[in-house]
Amino acid sequence: MDLKITARSVGDRRVVTLDGLADLSTVPVLLSRLRREIAVAGGATIVVDVDGLTSLDDIALGIFLGAAATAREHGGDLEVLTTSQRWRDRFSATRFEHAVTVRHQIV
Repeated sequence: MDLKITARSVGDRRVVTLDGLADLSTVPVLLSRLRREIAVAGGATIVVDVDGLTSLDDIALGIFLGAAATAREHGGDLEVLTTSQRWRDRFSATRFEHAVTVRHQIV
């Protein structure tokens, strides 16, 4: 299974939905798409919905951290959206949530 990425606007936010695998094999696609979304967002917040992922490895977490830093440099931000206890536990265990806002719904 690969990574499927879709994006849509919700209010003043850009929501990027991920389905499939976020791992070493899909990093180039994920990185490229997040860079493009940051450029398109023009300083707005990007919300990455990870509920559709079946795998989320450390390199993907690193991509999210880097994208959040880039978004902030451009006057925006990057947040992660999940209702999955599995992913919330992972973000807590890795302390990811201390660097990137993790939401349970789009605000």
